Amino acid sequence: MARISMQELVRFRPTIRNRHLEIVQSNPTLFHSRSSSPSCYSGENRTFSIYHSSLKLLRGSTCQSIKQLLQIQAHLLTSGIFYNPYWSSRVLQHSLYFGDFDYTVLIFGCIDSPNTFCVNTLIEGYLSSSNPRQAVGFYFEMLKNGFSPNSFTFVPLFGCCSKAECVESGQKLHGQAVKTCVDWMLPVQNSLIHMYGNCGATAYARKVFDLMSQKDLVSWNSIIDGYARVGNLNVAHKLFDLMPERNVVSWNAIINGYLNGGKPGVSLKLYRKMVEIGLRTNDTTMVCVLTACGRSARLKEGRSLHGFLFKTFLKLSIMIYTALIDMYSRCQKVETARRVFNLTIDRNLVCWNAIILGHCIHGSPEDGLKLYAEMVDQIGLGDGETNPPDGITFIGILCACARTGKLTDGRKYYSEMVSVYNIKPNFAHYWCMANVHVSAGLVQEAEEMLRNMPEDVEDLSSESMVWANLLASCRFQGDVELGERIAKALIDREPWNFAYYRLLLNIYAVAGRWGDVAAVKDIMKERRIGRIPGSRLVDLKQIVHGLKVKRSLQEEILAVT
Repeated sequence: MARISMQELVRFRPTIRNRHLEIVQSNPTLFHSRSSSPSCYSGENRTFSIYHSSLKLLRGSTCQSIKQLLQIQAHLLTSGIFYNPYWSSRVLQHSLYFGDFDYTVLIFGCIDSPNTFCVNTLIEGYLSSSNPRQAVGFYFEMLKNGFSPNSFTFVPLFGCCSKAECVESGQKLHGQAVKTCVDWMLPVQNSLIHMYGNCGATAYARKVFDLMSQKDLVSWNSIIDGYARVGNLNVAHKLFDLMPERNVVSWNAIINGYLNGGKPGVSLKLYRKMVEIGLRTNDTTMVCVLTACGRSARLKEGRSLHGFLFKTFLKLSIMIYTALIDMYSRCQKVETARRVFNLTIDRNLVCWNAIILGHCIHGSPEDGLKLYAEMVDQIGLGDGETNPPDGITFIGILCACARTGKLTDGRKYYSEMVSVYNIKPNFAHYWCMANVHVSAGLVQEAEEMLRNMPEDVEDLSSESMVWANLLASCRFQGDVELGERIAKALIDREPWNFAYYRLLLNIYAVAGRWGDVAAVKDIMKERRIGRIPGSRLVDLKQIVHGLKVKRSLQEEILAVT
């Protein structure tokens, strides 16, 4: 509704501007600057008094909804007051607060000469949008129009590069910050460290960190998180030990680093030390620790943490409930996970995924499919709380079909994923479907599915950590002989086809056979075949850790210890 109303308003911009000029000519005091005296708001100006309440709402922070903001903007447009830079910037700021980015862009388009504040506001909007990369193009376009950036410009810009994991754009903007002489400012430097660290460019992040004349907690936390993200835990821990002071974010960064580095036991040890010194934890800490209990199958410690949370917190967040569901599922206590799920009132998609995956992978696959049907029914009823299923959901569903040998259902769910929910399959989905076909004895069909995978199928979502958190322990019991045989047969048929070598690399990677991964890479170098995948295989291992093809594929999926 907001978008339609805004488009209608934009359609009448010429008429509104003419009205604006008439009001300016008849009421010259109406458009004084921010520091205008209160007299310009007096009841003598009838036109202004009509909209006084609207301006009062904008000047404060009392605008309560997007609907109310639309009404205020309509008043401002019809009166001509909207074209005062101060009021237009206030409308822009409020629209961003309500989270409707399309509406924010439309408002920005109505501003004739947007000032630095307006441009910075829209860049902040890109940071929370679905395509943060566009902020870079927008910034350079504004430069052509005479825009003068400041330090508040670059902090969200680097945030956009971090979110998009685009280090090349970040480096260009780093140069812009140097040119603008704001690269020495602490918030800019901190955002640079975070951007480089999030993109895996720890050498650049460390250079910025070492050259800083002043460092705060954000600086230290950002560089530690950067090293932890790329698995350089030795350096991350050394920096952690060197910190002049630590807060809960510091502890969370190093705990999560060891967790994602495959060392949940170290994460739990750090948590105990954190508790010993009396530092208060938060939801992020508890999610990390519960996940560590699940990945290391420490059911007793996980139950102890559950009891601690029950006694300490009056109300558990959805994050904690989801982590508890995941922990109990990984520890093969799916019924307990189900009881926790039943206690959860405000369920989001991540919560639903946790319980569906728990049943499909660790418990009863039939119950997992029933839960999926229940979730879809709630979406159909329009409860407004549950989002449509995503790629993670269908990993669990396809695993359930493979475990139960339901070929027809597997094909149906796969088709539903692609045609109904417009989800692009990745390697995990193709691999699960191959498992489904092999479980029904259709080895040739499984081979054809793997042969026909698109070339870009190995590209992973920027949200790969979400996949890792839910699926790091997901694997079929058995070996990889069949998948290996299929990939090698394809290579024998077409020895120069890069896609088949990539398939074999992926098969070895999800099986954890890193020696074979290195051997295949050497063969590719000798034969000069295509590019050689790098760290994405590590991401793939986290996401589909051991989804292995076997002849029967009816065994249980066990958690990695």
